Amino acid sequence: MSNPVKGAERSPSGKVPVVVVAGGGTAGHIEPALALADAVMRLRPDAKVIALGTERGLENKLVPARGYPLELIPPVPLPRKPTPELLRLPLKVRDSVRQTREVLARVGADVVVGFGGYVALPAYLAARGRTPIVVHEANQSPGLANKVGARFAARVAVAVPGTPLPKAEVVGIPLRRSITSLDRAALRAEARKFFDLDPDAPTLLVFGGSQGAQSINSAVSGAAKELAEAGVGVLHAHGPKNTLVVQEFPGKPAYVPVPYLERMDLAYAAADVVLCRSGAMTAAEVSAVGLPAVFVPLPHGNGEQATNARPAVDAGAAFLVPDAELTPAKVAELVVPLITDPERVTKMSEAAVGMGHREADETLAKIVLEAAGA
Repeated sequence: MSNPVKGAERSPSGKVPVVVVAGGGTAGHIEPALALADAVMRLRPDAKVIALGTERGLENKLVPARGYPLELIPPVPLPRKPTPELLRLPLKVRDSVRQTREVLARVGADVVVGFGGYVALPAYLAARGRTPIVVHEANQSPGLANKVGARFAARVAVAVPGTPLPKAEVVGIPLRRSITSLDRAALRAEARKFFDLDPDAPTLLVFGGSQGAQSINSAVSGAAKELAEAGVGVLHAHGPKNTLVVQEFPGKPAYVPVPYLERMDLAYAAADVVLCRSGAMTAAEVSAVGLPAVFVPLPHGNGEQATNARPAVDAGAAFLVPDAELTPAKVAELVVPLITDPERVTKMSEAAVGMGHREADETLAKIVLEAAGA
């Protein structure tokens, strides 16, 4: 257990709080968990935070990079609906729960915080009746793991009103302080230089989630000529498993393809407009930094990405384009006139200011520490 930091606030019992976060799989689960972890450490520098994950998840890269220990457990496949097999704990679930329970006992967990997905479910089942549970749900339509976890959680935090979970408290989505405190204008020159972008050209940021999105890749790269002729630079994260070959146009602003954006703060600072999916975390971050957006919701699932985009669209800070309608022609028709109109960009950016819950990370951290008895 970590040594207490001199002068740190202590719990009434004097115990150092041990917080276990379960948010593996995609960046949409991992990043809010890490933002919470950072907030816990700001409030309680003597705390110990451990992340749960699986061998196949993106957490294997993101968690160690942020300085937190990662404990690996077997993944649990999640059916879309509760089934008798799930409730009877089949062999795979039982094995994962057993190993997770061993981890919780070994690290001395005082609270388990789940963010949904195939890492959260075994964490909830392992902690049930032994360790206090806090659930955070980012989407208005909860997934199966959080529906299960909320039944026996001490506290349930949600991002938006109307989320159908018992005891739901609206706190927003925990975001990294590097995002919520981002001064895009002050970092613009540094960010453009970091990505080898034109220092002065209007710049479009493009990404399709942590794994990329083929429809977005094809549509935007297919409009490279129109973007170049309009004097628009592009920073395009195409996904680590995808490749993107884009024609160069000498004398025009660069179109810069990258597999993955390690520095999202600099990517946001470099951009004037963003075209991206509208996962809950992405929509929250884009609004928090005041970027005008063209949201292209994932066409699968239960429509939660369109729901995530709606507040920004209604506020005049974003457009929504269905995935099936995103073509090179649509990019040329919608994005080029927008990004080359500074007055319009400024107006949309101002509309995004004040949206969301910028203190969600510390609000949730206080709930978690209270549940831990700290």
